[in-house]
Amino acid sequence: MAEVSAGKVARLAVLFERYHRPLFRYFVSMNGNREQAEDLVQEVFFRMLRYRTSYDPAQSFTAWMYQIARNAGVDQVRKRGTAQVVDIDTFVDRRAELVSASPGPEESVSRGQDLALLRRAMDQLPEDKREILVLSRFQGMKHEDIAEVLGCEVGTVKVRVYRAIRALEQIYFTLEKEKAS
Repeated sequence: MAEVSAGKVARLAVLFERYHRPLFRYFVSMNGNREQAEDLVQEVFFRMLRYRTSYDPAQSFTAWMYQIARNAGVDQVRKRGTAQVVDIDTFVDRRAELVSASPGPEESVSRGQDLALLRRAMDQLPEDKREILVLSRFQGMKHEDIAEVLGCEVGTVKVRVYRAIRALEQIYFTLEKEKAS
């Protein structure tokens, strides 16, 4: 990004190749709409070009990029008045990258039921808790970078991640009990 900031705008293509997929997953996780996510990814790179002089090489590029992404997402919600919905399928895709063995039929059914409950639980989380889980667990961002994106201390991020996980767990188990009844 330092080269783009210095005027080598063509280098933005390298950044696009490297970061467009994680940004796309972030937006789909936050708004549940693939078309909007594609538009938002384009908007992020447009804003990165427009605000390239605001980039500080001493700071984390990832945090700077996600701050722009977060602002673009907020602007879109304000403009369209759309609610944010989670697409758990994105999380499943991420999980599939980590799991190599094929599950048996019983495990597949069980996993499908668990994911449906997880989808419902994520939908019920407040947006701030959902966002911090998406950034930390599904985008794999470091707490330091999330702190930069959110404009808070690292300790605050750790507490928020912990609370979001506990809230998700509580909602999930409540849904599971309702299902069993």
